[in-house]
Amino acid sequence: MTSSRTAAGWKAATPPGGVRLPFPIIDEVSRHCLSDDEPETVHVEVHLPGRLDPARLRTAFRRALLTHPRVLMREVPGRWHRRSFVWELTGEPDSDPVSFARPGPDALARARARALTECPPLALSPPLRLEVIEVGGGTAAGDPSAAGVPAATRTVLLLTMHHTALDAPSGLRVLATTAEQYGGSAALPVPGPVRPDPSGPAPAPAVTGGTGRAACARPVRVAPDSRPEPMRARAVGNGMLQAELPVPPRVRRIGGLPPWTVNDQLLVAASLMVGRWNVSQGRPAGPVRITMPVDDRPRGREMPMGNGTRLVEVAMTSEDPRDTDLLLGERPDLAAVTRLLRTTARRTRALKSAHGAPLGPGTRLLTAPLLPVGIRGTLIRGARRAAAPWTSTVLVTNVGRVPYPLDFGDAGRANAVWFSAPARMPRGLSVAAASTGGRLHVTLRWSRALLGDAAGADLAGLFEQSLSTMFQVTLARSNAWGSGRRPTEADATAPVAEAPGARDKACRPGVPYDRDAPRPAPTPGGARENHGRPS
Repeated sequence: MTSSRTAAGWKAATPPGGVRLPFPIIDEVSRHCLSDDEPETVHVEVHLPGRLDPARLRTAFRRALLTHPRVLMREVPGRWHRRSFVWELTGEPDSDPVSFARPGPDALARARARALTECPPLALSPPLRLEVIEVGGGTAAGDPSAAGVPAATRTVLLLTMHHTALDAPSGLRVLATTAEQYGGSAALPVPGPVRPDPSGPAPAPAVTGGTGRAACARPVRVAPDSRPEPMRARAVGNGMLQAELPVPPRVRRIGGLPPWTVNDQLLVAASLMVGRWNVSQGRPAGPVRITMPVDDRPRGREMPMGNGTRLVEVAMTSEDPRDTDLLLGERPDLAAVTRLLRTTARRTRALKSAHGAPLGPGTRLLTAPLLPVGIRGTLIRGARRAAAPWTSTVLVTNVGRVPYPLDFGDAGRANAVWFSAPARMPRGLSVAAASTGGRLHVTLRWSRALLGDAAGADLAGLFEQSLSTMFQVTLARSNAWGSGRRPTEADATAPVAEAPGARDKACRPGVPYDRDAPRPAPTPGGARENHGRPS
C-alpha cells in the first residue's frame, strides 16, 4: 500500500482490522467467472463544460468515498478451500484513485481504451479509479465548435469500476456526492424509482417472460460478423461506440399508466436491431430475449453501494407469430411495432413489480457456503457453459434520466453522461442508455470475439434506425390524442413526417449500414455520434 498526496489527506496506510462482509451472490458469481480476455469493467463518463481544480477535485472525491464507506473495500486474500470470498471495509483508500491524463488529441480515446482493458484490482481499496481528461474545443458529442468562437477547454470525468464490486448506479451516486462536495451545493432530495404496485396474485411466468412458445425456445444469438472464425477466436477485449440521440417521446397516460415507457421503446429498438442484423448476416429470425437490470434502491446519499440490481429477462416476441415477418421487413410495419410495444410494456411492468433472487434460485443454491469456493467456482463455471445456449441475446441497461444535477460549481453542470456495461461472451453485446439535458446518450459495447469495430458501428446504425421507428409509432399515437379522439391501431400505420430522404436511407436486410450517410432525424437536433471510431 502506498501513500500519496498527503495534501489531499490520504493516509500512509490503511488501518487493519476493518469490517468484513461475505460476497453477495452477484459478486461471487462475477468473481468466479473473471477472464483476462474480457475484463469485467463498468465505465461512467461525465462531460463538463469547464475545467476542474485538481486539488479541490481530489479532496471532494475523497470526501465522497468517506460518505459512502461501502465503496472503500478490498478482497481479503485466501485459499481455495475457504468457505466464502470476503470484502474488507478499509475506512480509508489504500491510495489516491484520482489521476489526470496526459493532454493530447487522443487523450480521451486512450482513457476509454483503458476503461475497457484495465480492471481496477480487487486487492486495493477502492476497486475503482477516476481519470480526469481535459479536452480542447468541440462539444460533448464531439462536434467542432461554432466558426469564429474560441474553443473552450472541457473536462471529462471517466470513472472505471470493477463490476465484481460496483455497478453503474453506484458510480453515478459517488460522482453526484463528489459534485456536491466540489461545488459546495447542498444535497437535494432525490426521488427513488416508482414501481407499479402488483395487483392480485403474483404474475405467472408466461406473463413475465412471454408466451409459452417464447419461454421454451432457445433465444437467438447475435450473428458474428464476416471475419474468419479463427480471427474472431483470437480477438480479445471489448469494442465500444457512443452516440447522442433524441430521447424517445413519452406517451400519454391511460388510467394512470402509460401504454409503454421510454424503457420499453429502448427494448423494442434493441430487439429490432438484433433481428435486422441477423437477417442481414443470413441468419434465420428467432426469439430475442433481453436481460434487463431492475434497480429498486433509493437514489439519495443513503443508497446502498455495490451490485444492487436484480436481473430479469424479457421475451421480445409478439403474441402473433406472423408479426415476425412484418417487423423484419424492408421497413418495420408500424402496427406490428405497436403490438410489440404493448406486449413488452405489459411484461416489463409485471417483472418490475415482482420480487425474487437477483440471479434466480439455482444461483442461490450454487453459491451457498456448503462447499469450498474452489469447488463452487468449478460448478458455477460449468453451469455457465452448459447454460450458454439459453443465455439472453443482449443486455439492455437504462438508468433513465440522470437524477442528479452533477453541478461542479465553476466547472459547470454535466451536459452528457455515458456509461457502459460488460459484454462478455456468450452474450457478447450490451446496450446502455442514460438521458441528460433532453438527449439520450447510448453506448454499444461488444465482445471482439463476436464483432469487429466496423460491424459494431453498423449495429449502432441499426439501433438508431430502430429508435426512429419508435418515434414514428409514438408520435402517431400522440397526434391521435391531440385530435381529441382515442387512438386506434390504425393510427400506427398513418404516415408520419420524416426527414427528407429518410425512406431512401432505410437499411435493408442484407445491405450493410452506411455510416457516412445521413440518418433520419425524428426530432430537431437529430443524432450525433460521440466520436468517429469505436474505442
